Amino acid sequence: MTTRDGDASPYYFYELHESDTDLFADVLLAHETEYDENEFLELVLEARKKVLDGFTADSLIEAVALELAERAGFLIVDDTQLRVAVNVSSEDEGTFVADVDQTSSVGGGRRDDFRTMLVDVEPDDAVWGVPDGTRVRDDRLED
Repeated sequence: MTTRDGDASPYYFYELHESDTDLFADVLLAHETEYDENEFLELVLEARKKVLDGFTADSLIEAVALELAERAGFLIVDDTQLRVAVNVSSEDEGTFVADVDQTSSVGGGRRDDFRTMLVDVEPDDAVWGVPDGTRVRDDRLED
């Protein structure tokens, strides 16, 4: 990714994954330096070793991301940089500017009662619904 004027250095994106359980989490990082796989892995291993025995972040990958941000200048790409969110729909009335909450998944300032999670569920196992138990139809589930 480059800036709009093209004069600044491009940013390269890196991702950390954590999946010690059925839940899968990730953190997106950006840096002006392009690291190859082995270089980035070495940075992550060093950060992991440093934080493993005592971190206060909600997850290991968040602790590693914070360490990489502090020690190696990575930018954690999370909701703290989000300025505008637009809901996009095939219907005109479904395309609108959505509320941008002052939340963050890693960088602090996050409300403790809010967390975003993406869950990949097999269609037969999906039990989407509302509090009264009514099933919500989702055409992607082929039901």
